[in-house]
Amino acid sequence: MQQEYERYYVPAQSIWPIVGAVALFLIAVGAGNYVIEATKGEPGYGGYILLAGIVTLLVMLVGWFKNQIDESMSGLYSDQLGRSYRQGMSWFIFSEVMFFAAFFGALFYARAIAVPWLGGASNNAMTNEVLWPGFEAMWPLISTPGGTSTEAMGAWGLPTINTVILLVSSVTLHFAHVGLEENKRKQLSWMLGVTILLGLIFLVLQVEEYIHAYQELGLTLQSGVYGNTFFMLTGFHGMHVTLGTIILIVLFFRVLKGHFTPKDHFAFQAGAWYWHFVDVVWVMLYIFVYVL
Repeated sequence: MQQEYERYYVPAQSIWPIVGAVALFLIAVGAGNYVIEATKGEPGYGGYILLAGIVTLLVMLVGWFKNQIDESMSGLYSDQLGRSYRQGMSWFIFSEVMFFAAFFGALFYARAIAVPWLGGASNNAMTNEVLWPGFEAMWPLISTPGGTSTEAMGAWGLPTINTVILLVSSVTLHFAHVGLEENKRKQLSWMLGVTILLGLIFLVLQVEEYIHAYQELGLTLQSGVYGNTFFMLTGFHGMHVTLGTIILIVLFFRVLKGHFTPKDHFAFQAGAWYWHFVDVVWVMLYIFVYVL
């Protein structure tokens, strides 16, 4: 006779959704205030609120991941629940696609519509004369109406190195997945470990890129629409790489504990989906932000 949890397991009430909501609220408020303070060059509490939100989010992830792992290893999940998880992860990644689509849309609007209009295109000569006399439509826009000038971030160097790193990390993660499906535990562990290392190297190099942008190029959040879109797209992508790396680290320790089998490893598969998505976004970002 089937037990009820084999049909569909419904977990007990959890505090983690509300903790996650509070964390995201603090991150949103803190990030917004931090950007405003950085743009104006004024001290404030935005950075502390942002840090509190990140710490709260990490606590939520640890607690929620632990509950999920305990439920999975206790045999409480069923095939129907597995299908629900796949649908949930698919919708989550779709929401992330829309998230970045909005940011790429802002970049497209600035480059293809707003900047040409300011330059007098499409019979907008008066717009040019009234709003920004003498403005020349070009991208990257390396000057602002207030007279702030900057240098554009080139595609070669750190951006290209980071692109190669993320592309290689997708390959190593694929071979880790293959090792799991073929029950080659050594290949699984090594390839997953290399993927995590590549993700960490990417993040370190992105920090180095930001230092280079601020100290040597004068490219900051105060650098007009070019600086705003540059840091918005690369910064949010870096946040996603950070989250993806944390997920892979959790999966790595689960692999060491022998939690996954060739037939039962959706948690690993979901983490791989997310990482490949982040890699695809970076390739698009590299092309439209750095190259074109």
